[in-house]
Amino acid sequence: MLDTVEPHPQPQAGVQSHLAQEFVETLRLAVPMMLTQLGQIAMITSDLALIGRLGEDSVAAAALAHTVYFVSFTFGLGLVAAVSPLAAQAFGAGDVRRIRLSLRVGLWVALLISLPMMASPLYGQHILIALGQAPHSAALAQRYLNGLAWGIAPALGFIALRSMMSAVNRPQAPLWITLAAIPANFVLVYCLIHGLFGLPELGLFGAGLATTLVNLGTFIAALAIAAWRKPFADYHPLAQPWRIDWPLMRQLIAIGAPISFSLLLEYGLFSSAALLMGLISTSALAAHQIALQVTAVLFMVPLGIGMAATVRVGHAFGRNEPAGVRRAGLVAAVLGITFVAALTVGIILGRYELGRLFLGSSEASAPTVELTATLLLVGATFFIADALQTIMGGALRGINDTRMTLVFAAIGYWCVGFPIAWALAFHAHHGAVGVWIGLSIGSFVYAGLLILRFAMLTRKLAG
Repeated sequence: MLDTVEPHPQPQAGVQSHLAQEFVETLRLAVPMMLTQLGQIAMITSDLALIGRLGEDSVAAAALAHTVYFVSFTFGLGLVAAVSPLAAQAFGAGDVRRIRLSLRVGLWVALLISLPMMASPLYGQHILIALGQAPHSAALAQRYLNGLAWGIAPALGFIALRSMMSAVNRPQAPLWITLAAIPANFVLVYCLIHGLFGLPELGLFGAGLATTLVNLGTFIAALAIAAWRKPFADYHPLAQPWRIDWPLMRQLIAIGAPISFSLLLEYGLFSSAALLMGLISTSALAAHQIALQVTAVLFMVPLGIGMAATVRVGHAFGRNEPAGVRRAGLVAAVLGITFVAALTVGIILGRYELGRLFLGSSEASAPTVELTATLLLVGATFFIADALQTIMGGALRGINDTRMTLVFAAIGYWCVGFPIAWALAFHAHHGAVGVWIGLSIGSFVYAGLLILRFAMLTRKLAG
């Protein structure tokens, strides 16, 4: 059995050669990761489009169900995401055994955390009624959640496998699995909703069950590739799966738990922003949701680069190469700013068309289209800030530094961003625009703190 693995060779020429190689390697990782994330968004969007055929009540119920589901799922996501830096550091150090152990503890955490996590979706109706939602909407949401909840474990398992594959410079396999899953998900959701080809007509429950079955399929496909396809098979990733490395599991939880809570703070901020918009007007809430959906798609670009930054920084950290750590973080930040700046220009130029794409061009929708366009214009600064915080957060994960990112998220989002959003919206009477200015300022503070933290730690690593 192999005990070491050779990472990609590093260039021996000058600084420019090092930087050029880093750009190439980061792009090679980031592009498949971006496309995989966009594939996930495509599946969620197609689900909502098919559920929309059942009527407005079903769409509203699905939105409520996703709120309950994603709060629970996000916590598990942060824990399993810690597989990436641990496996990347092991790959950089040439330690095959630690790559294997990192995946193993990630899969165990995915299984163990999914069991309590399922309680929230399975009792979603009670939670929604306690939060003041209408009983009819809560009951419809529960139907969807009853099918969706069982897919948490395989979804987290797929993320663990995907993290390991990316950490060893092979992010293409998860991309191909995701691309195959998109049409399969569409067909299965449609058939189970409407009862085609001899399948039962299950409505909202069928939509959730289809997603669970697709999650199970992607997990099994990734598991099979990890077990039998090179180079993953050389690492023997599924050897003695019952043996848990408890110290490594504790390390994974210590790295992953702050990621989970940081994501929950971010998710909570945007949920609260939606509540503020609801207090302003229905038009403000609609414009906010549309602008946020555009942002979510755009966010996949820096998210992919941030995931690549975790891997590249982790490789250099595993090689005990401080200059490589700093270079990987810098290159990822420059790539992110470049990509997002270009996309932001496109969004600014097409902001009215994006509003009309969701709302149509009727005279009645014109005020909401105008407000959506204004929010997208204000959001130009927010897009850059959000990209920076995502990428620098990813770089810090590569050196196992996640606790301070949690503190910075609390400061940027809740000590700065939310109070400013509230004050500008209701005291300075800027309404929806004030909320987005607050989000932008909070994100800039968070990103700035992360940049300072990365600069300080890389200087410390350099001695």
